[in-house]
This record gives sequence, structure tokens and C-alpha cells, in this order.
Amino acid sequence: MTRTPTPDPLSAGSDDHWQVLGLSPGADAASLKRAFRLQARRWHPDLNDNDPVAEERFKRVNEAYAVLSDPMRRRTWEAGEEAGAGGGDADPFAAGFPSFETYLEALFGERRSRRRWDDDAPEPEGVDGDAAASEAGSFDTDNLDAVSSDSGPDRSEVGGRVTPAQASPPPVQAAGQEETLVDLTPEQALAGERVELELAGGTVVEVWTPPLAGDGWRLRLAGVAPGGGDHFLQLRVRTAEGLRIDGLRVKYPLELSPAEAALGTQVVVPTLEGPVRLRVPPGSSSGRLLRLRGRGQLLGERRGDQLVEVRIVIDDEELSEAERALYGRLRELEEERREAAGGG
Repeated sequence: MTRTPTPDPLSAGSDDHWQVLGLSPGADAASLKRAFRLQARRWHPDLNDNDPVAEERFKRVNEAYAVLSDPMRRRTWEAGEEAGAGGGDADPFAAGFPSFETYLEALFGERRSRRRWDDDAPEPEGVDGDAAASEAGSFDTDNLDAVSSDSGPDRSEVGGRVTPAQASPPPVQAAGQEETLVDLTPEQALAGERVELELAGGTVVEVWTPPLAGDGWRLRLAGVAPGGGDHFLQLRVRTAEGLRIDGLRVKYPLELSPAEAALGTQVVVPTLEGPVRLRVPPGSSSGRLLRLRGRGQLLGERRGDQLVEVRIVIDDEELSEAERALYGRLRELEEERREAAGGG
């Protein structure tokens, strides 16, 4: 027997606020608050960095709770006089999203512990053979695990109706965010570096970057921007030769022409200890990683590798008529090969 999966009300675009929170119509205030906490934590953008739909889902959860917890807005919505998520109101998150801690604190008046820096940031793992290298890490400093998804029963509500005593404040307006680009040398990124920032209003903040930091890391200083927003540090760890540092590893993009990638070639690439000759195997595609063992950063007895990423590039403006003709003939040969393979 085949079971039809239950549709996700958020992904299906439901305008039913009860359905968005996963509740039956008329649920009591304690259930409403509990469901809101669960859904808000699930879809808050801070906790879903790699989910492109989390922002929209979080907004709809926020809107559903704002309507259902306000008796007047709820009656208006039930009478069909207010649209679903969005409702024509100005977007309260147009300037960004507050941290999950700040969001719950503003709604429910609760305070939780935070930490500014994670001193135990994991070291990026190594890459074997031609396996893809991991992307630059994100260094998030909020202790989000301290947030509870359920504050317990609300004893001020009796029966199945939401009373005016349970009305919540309007959706939280997001605080401003700021960002500073910080350039580090490979040595500074390896050991950690003291950074002094002067924020808006003249406030000076002193922070240390974590050891084994990498190019592209984004560090967050929670609550120090105007209005209680976050201030981000964008780390750039690169050398003049184009080497990008990622912990103990070093990354280098190698641009090749189609002919060089197809037939193989030998090239000279920079390393932290000077240029070396590298053999590129025939048939190398864009994205292939070639590893130079022991050419990364040194920390005690540990030494990283250098990963060279093949990137095939074509300068269309520099192609001669003869080269264009050769590419045209190559395309014909590829089409003939595919047809022969398909016919066989």
C-alpha cells in the first residue's frame, strides 16, 4: 500500500496560520507558544545558513504567531479581512534578522547566556587525492544550543481560547549590522591575531581571530552594532602570488586553456616556499584538484598540503579565425562521436 506523503504547509504556500504552526484551529495559548518556539528555531536564518528558503519560512512563522496571539488580529483574519503571511504590512525583517537569542528575548523577555568566541573551532580536515576541498569555514559565535524550544506550560490560560492577556508584542524589528574586512598574513591566520575595531559612536572593541583561520571566514561579534545588531569580520588571507590560506592548507587556482587541460602540460605554480613545477595530467576538467604534499602551513610537527584547482578558461576576444575554425571542427567531431555511440 502506497502512502501519500503529508504536504509541508510551509513549502506548499499555505495561508492558514494554524497550519503554518502545525496546530489545529483553536489551540490554547500554551500550545501556540510552544509551536511557535519550535518552528521559529527550526527556520531562523541564523540556524539555516545553507537553506535558501529558510528566510521566507521564518517570516511566515513570525506572521502566523503575530496574528494568532493577538485577539483582534486573529478575529480579523478569521473573518477573512486579512490576507495570509505578509498581510500587506511592512516587512519587519527588511533590514535583516536579529539573532535567535535576541528575537526570543524581545518577544518573551527572557535572557540566556552567550559567548563571544569559540576557542575550540575545529581544524579543517585534510583532502585525499583529487577529492574536493571544503569551502572556507564560517565562525559563528552565538551559543545557540542554550536556547530551549519549550518554556513549559502557560498556566494563565484556561480552556481553548486565546485571551488578551496572551497577546504578544509586534514582530521584532531587526537591528542594524556592520561588517569590516580584515587582512591577515598566513602567519597571523595560523597563530591568531589581535584586531582592534572602532565602531560607530567611537566604541573600541578588541578581539582575537581564532587560530588556524582561513580566507573567507566570517566572524561575528554579537550585539555590538548600533541597535544591538551584530558586527562581522570578513577575513582575507591571501598572498601576492594568489595563494589562499585555509588553516594548514593552501589553495591556488590554476587557469589552463582547453588544449592544455585536454592534452596535459607542465606548469610552474607558486607555494609558500617558492615556485615548483607541476605536471597536469591529460584530460583534466575544471574543478579537478591536484595536491602538492607538504606545501601547506607548518604548525609544530603538523604540515598541510597545497591544493591546486584546475580552471579551464577561454579568452573569446583573443581567439583568431584559425582557432575558431579548429573549435568548430572539434565540435563536429564530438557530435559525430556521440551519434556513433548512440547508434551502436
